[in-house]
Parts: sequence; structure tokens; C-alpha cells
Amino acid sequence: MKKVWLDTDIGGDIDDALCLAYLLRQPACELIGISSVGGEAEKRAMIADAICKAAGRNIPVYAGADRQLLPSSLYPTPDGARRLDQFPHDTSFRKYEAVDRMRQVIREHPHEISLAAIGHLTNIALLFAVDPGIPKLIKELYIMSGVFSESLERSLNMPQDNWNAWVDPHAAAIVYAADVPVMRTFGLNVTTQLVLARSEKPDLFQSAVMQAVEAFGSPWLEHHEMTFHDPLVAACLFEPELCAYRRGKIEVEFRQEQRLGMMEFQASSAGCHEIASDVNRQRFFEHYYKIVGT
Repeated sequence: MKKVWLDTDIGGDIDDALCLAYLLRQPACELIGISSVGGEAEKRAMIADAICKAAGRNIPVYAGADRQLLPSSLYPTPDGARRLDQFPHDTSFRKYEAVDRMRQVIREHPHEISLAAIGHLTNIALLFAVDPGIPKLIKELYIMSGVFSESLERSLNMPQDNWNAWVDPHAAAIVYAADVPVMRTFGLNVTTQLVLARSEKPDLFQSAVMQAVEAFGSPWLEHHEMTFHDPLVAACLFEPELCAYRRGKIEVEFRQEQRLGMMEFQASSAGCHEIASDVNRQRFFEHYYKIVGT
């Protein structure tokens, strides 16, 4: 069993909820905690708790950072929260509790915790700042962020479309400068290959947990396609061969306003980071369906 902590900005893009459903159903996963990050972090925690309860699971959930490290007028809120009245969930979450609990769990289980960060990195940066010894005590850190493709960068509204780094670039810079034993990053150059039309899997949302995923993701799906960005991070914790990887060094821009959050990768066999460079789309979806079921 692999001990996993999920840090998520669940409540907007449906991919966070799809990722959580995977971890709840993955038999090799001991999901030891979930932390929320982003505007109205306590409502995001409620959404995560509701999905866990729909799966018949009682997972510890903690609300995390509600704001970025430095003052910002950007305050994204979880549109999916409008569906909370449809599902049982706890309501006693308080902002900024997550980091203390993450620190405690990692200290209790040194070198055992796989940390999956699928939102912006404010909670993780605060954790590393509060306890600088924590990075070396994490088994591995898997992150959904970045683009790592010049052609894709030109086609996107950059740097904003690199959301998880752009929304809190200072947090991203802190995390990528940390000395973590294994740090793998999954960027849009790979995850954008995982678009799924509803017609490809019409029975995807039949089970109780997947019905909750669909409900909380429905505001997003009204205006966007369904892309499995975050589920790839979770799946590769258990099936890393779903992707090919390159080793090197990632630098995060946090000084130039027009490039905030942009991530530059320099390939090097001596680098401390890995990025996913390709994904086997067919194998990924076959694996996801097998784990999540219908």
C-alpha cells in the first residue's frame, strides 16, 4: 500500500474530482489525508468530503490556504459548491488548518508519504517554509503544472493558462527550489492529450462516487471539455510507465510580471526534477476505467 496525501483546489475544473475518485478506488492507495487550497478553501474541503462520503469512505480532510503567499486581487471560488446541498458532507472545516496536519503526518511517517499536488502550490510552499526539514522527509512529490512545449505556449493564453503556477508563482518557486527526493511534474504538453468526450465513455458517471464527481463538476462542464489533467498525476503514482519522462531542472519565473509562473525546463542528467514528456493515452484510460469502474 502506498500512503498518499492529496492537495487539491477541487470545486472548479472537474479533473480534481476525477482524480480523487481514482485515489478512493485505487486498491493500492492508502489515502491518508486531503487538503484544500484556493479561495473558499473550507467549501473546497466540503466538496472533497462529500465525494469521499459518496464513495463510502471517511478520509481526513483539512481546509488549507485561502489566499496566495503575496497579496493578490485574484480570488477564485469553487463553482461546484453550489451542488453541496445534494450530498451529505461535514461543515466544520476551518481555513489554514491543513499545513499543520500535513507536517504532523509527514513527521510521523518519514520517507513514506507520496504527496500529489494538483492545485496551486500555496499549501506546499507554506509547509516547506514552516518546517524546512520536511522536503527531505517526503517520499515523492507529484505535481500537475507547467507547459514544457514552445509550440503549445504560443497557442495558449500564457502565462495564465499555466494556472497552478501562475496563480501563486512565489509558492511554485519555493516548492521547485526545495530538496525533495523525487519530484515529477505533469504539464499541459502531456495532460492535454487526455481529452475525453462523453460519447467515448457514456457510462462513466454511473456509480455513486462518479455521480458525485459529475455533480460537482457540472458547472465546469457547462463551458469546458473534460480533460484528465489531474488523474494522470494520481495514476502515475501507481503506474509510472503510463508516461515517458525527462530529467532536468525547472526554474519558475516570479519576478517579471508578464511571465509570472512560467516554468523553464533545462534537460540534464544531473537535474533534480523530472517532467512527463509523453503519455500512452489508450493505456491511461484503460487503467482509469479499470480502477474507477462504473
